[in-house]
Amino acid sequence: MSQLFEADVFTSLIPSIIAFAVATLVIVIAGSQLSRWADTLADRTGLGEALFGVLFLAGVTSLPDFAATLSAAVDSRPDLAMSNVMGSMAINLVFLGVADIVYRKANLEHAAASSVNLMMAILLIVLLTLPLLAIFTPTFTWWNLHPITPVIVTAYLFGLHLVHRAQERPMWFPRLTLQTVSDEPDQHLRSHSATVWFGFISMAVVTAMAGWILMEAAKGIADQTGLSETVVGGLFTALATSTPELVTTIAAIRIGALTLAVSNIFGTNCFNMLVVAAADAGYARGSIYHDMAPVQMTWGLVSILMTAILLLGLVRRQTYGIGRIGFESALILGVYAVALGVIVVST
Repeated sequence: MSQLFEADVFTSLIPSIIAFAVATLVIVIAGSQLSRWADTLADRTGLGEALFGVLFLAGVTSLPDFAATLSAAVDSRPDLAMSNVMGSMAINLVFLGVADIVYRKANLEHAAASSVNLMMAILLIVLLTLPLLAIFTPTFTWWNLHPITPVIVTAYLFGLHLVHRAQERPMWFPRLTLQTVSDEPDQHLRSHSATVWFGFISMAVVTAMAGWILMEAAKGIADQTGLSETVVGGLFTALATSTPELVTTIAAIRIGALTLAVSNIFGTNCFNMLVVAAADAGYARGSIYHDMAPVQMTWGLVSILMTAILLLGLVRRQTYGIGRIGFESALILGVYAVALGVIVVST
């Protein structure tokens, strides 16, 4: 009887597993094109890699997270929603460690140092503290929104203003070395191309649709297997919806757009705080910060810790580490491994 039950469960899981795998593959394919479009548009718009990565590429690569998280929130599944977006931010920071391993000429934080990347790291730490503070406030909502939600949006927009000023009028400059790869737009490409924008927007739409399908498949897997939504969201869907960040970051490094690679990760995580705000807006049962499991705080705190470690790396700018891997990259990989183990055991 038990074997028959297990066979039925496996059979019912097949459509969800296939949908999950196909959606992940689509995200990988679409994401691999985005960095090339983004690098071209960074030159043609004159924004440069750092600012274009923050304003455009980060938003596009966050679309799967946005679609998946909002879908779970509207479906009144706060743990799945918040573990997905919080887990995605932690995984994105791990991807910078992976990117540092891929880039062999020097430590990535040394080669891609810029005032914009420093500002984005600081902004991310500020934004990450807000939903964690909301957990300790009264369960008050206004128009079904917790008061901290509009604060998150306001802080994000003001932060972008500061980032833009840091780009236009920097008050801090990294010391140029032989390993530094500067972010200087190609003045010969200062023209707009409808074809390039069309390709960029098309891939954005595809990644958003794939993200929604991915979360629907994940909900089916969680229901059928009985796995914790915290584990499913924080590990499986977070990893899958973060695939565009990994693909675009590695692709950017391959073509020498190092600043674009780093700004994409920091910019994506900052944009994901808007995803957190959208999850609270889409959650119909009050404040999502108070209905999610306390373990979600772990992902937020770990992301703050890893961002601070990377910030130290950007300021210290170690040229080479052991095996040409920066100390900060090795450290964040270790922190994530320990945090993942603790969360899996505690749930």
